[in-house]
Amino acid sequence: MQWHHEPPQWRVEGDTIMVTAGPRTDFWRKTHDGEIRDHGHFYYRPVTGDFTAEVKVTGQYADLYDQAGLMVRLDETTWMKCGIEFVDGVQHASVVVTRDWSDWSIVPLANPPAIWLRVVRHGPTLEVYYSLDGEAYTMIRQAFLTEEPTVNVGVMIAAPTGDGFTATFEGFSVSGE
Repeated sequence: MQWHHEPPQWRVEGDTIMVTAGPRTDFWRKTHDGEIRDHGHFYYRPVTGDFTAEVKVTGQYADLYDQAGLMVRLDETTWMKCGIEFVDGVQHASVVVTRDWSDWSIVPLANPPAIWLRVVRHGPTLEVYYSLDGEAYTMIRQAFLTEEPTVNVGVMIAAPTGDGFTATFEGFSVSGE
């Protein structure tokens, strides 16, 4: 696996990845403020064809928009990120799909200690699921991403407004490729 914008601190122990986000890092394109931000941290590997990616995420979210989760990325203009995003003191299940312009959808949660994420790719389509117990999953998004056969898949973290925070990713896996 490799980094897009390596974070200031990170380590891998077994199937656990611990990452500290750098300050004022983000992934976002154009919508709302016209800005392009492509300096969040993304630890990934290329995957070809259909797949299912999964991970358990815990984070020490503190500042507005602190975020951690999964990312599927073709390039700087075509990507999807999902996970927890910290908004107004509350953890939200969040999905951003970007095809030149970013969109954003969120569902407030009761600040769970962890969230499990699952992304399923069927051809050009992604389905995004979350779980609060690692067993019962709820789909929160289905979206077209790209027809390109190979994309980069991995974990992402960013701290758009704060000085950084730490998240732990457990059991990251990609199957079915």
